[in-house]
Amino acid sequence: MDATTEQFDRNVESEKDKRNNGLTTTGGVALTPIGGDSPVPANVLGRVDLSGAAQINAEPTVEVTLQSLLQAGVHFGHQTSRWHPNMAQFIHSTRNGIHIINLPKTMERWKDARRAVVECIANGGSILFVGTKKQAQTAIIEEAKRCGAFFVARRWLGGMLTNFQTIRKSIERLKKVELLLGDEEQRKRYTKKELLMMDREREKLEFSLGGIRDLHSQPQVMFVVDIKREDIAIKEAQRLDIPVIALVDTNCDPDIVDYAIPSNDDATRSIKLFSAAIADAVQEGRVIRAQRGPSKDELARNVQASQKPAQSEQRPNKRRNNNNNTRQKVAVRGVEIPTPDVEASKAEEIVPSAEAAAGDDVA
Repeated sequence: MDATTEQFDRNVESEKDKRNNGLTTTGGVALTPIGGDSPVPANVLGRVDLSGAAQINAEPTVEVTLQSLLQAGVHFGHQTSRWHPNMAQFIHSTRNGIHIINLPKTMERWKDARRAVVECIANGGSILFVGTKKQAQTAIIEEAKRCGAFFVARRWLGGMLTNFQTIRKSIERLKKVELLLGDEEQRKRYTKKELLMMDREREKLEFSLGGIRDLHSQPQVMFVVDIKREDIAIKEAQRLDIPVIALVDTNCDPDIVDYAIPSNDDATRSIKLFSAAIADAVQEGRVIRAQRGPSKDELARNVQASQKPAQSEQRPNKRRNNNNNTRQKVAVRGVEIPTPDVEASKAEEIVPSAEAAAGDDVA
């Protein structure tokens, strides 16, 4: 056994206790790649950089390969008693009561998802990172900030996409409170207790809406960690026809998302690996967009946005026309309602009849 294999064995033994749900690497699961019998070398081609830098760097930080997937524990699924039948096509085998994910199929699905992200960003779209579980919060926040994307890492509020107008009001309130607390002259107008209450309100809004404070329209694609936990976000995306890229474990249904990546959605390193890879794809798409220039779809959206104020000015006139149209209705629930033309005709009939009656009295 060479030195490289011995080093890899030592790394595997030291990480036994770090597997989710008490999973271990007994039985040679992590020592043998899927579809082969040779040991896996210890060098990993991709390393996750979580320095938290806000600057966007075009250089990729990770490379998704079979070696990096094995090192991150992507192949570990859930217990066999908790599996979903639709995940059978992505399961390679069973070891020690847990399912082992077929990593070559994970690579195929990942390439499709990566291509979709690059094309979306290159066409001027935006992406939303979603991961509220404790294992995913740090990776989602850092990688979304690194690539300048929007994120939801604390709590998904119901209607965050389908009722975005109301959410937008809360975001405006957050910005207003921050502006007020940052102005010394404005702070003098309030008591100490009022300032403390506004500061608490700011923290509460920042906790839930800090990652989407600059989001002005619905995103064009979503990246989700653990679709079973983020079921509300998935349903809202389906209602708005937003493509969803998600890490799908063996206990989830892959058919409810557009781009399902079979992987371990509980291991921290697995989430970091794919989050960093998605961020790299976002950066690559922005480089392509900068070289290509604005697309036709983006120019069309800008034209529609410029025409919206003119349409809003015409709404009162349309409402008046609608009110006039309602007056012209002849019957509602079987009750006849006289229209202005009918009333005028009846008045003309009444006047001659009254004159004739007056002539008879004189005679």
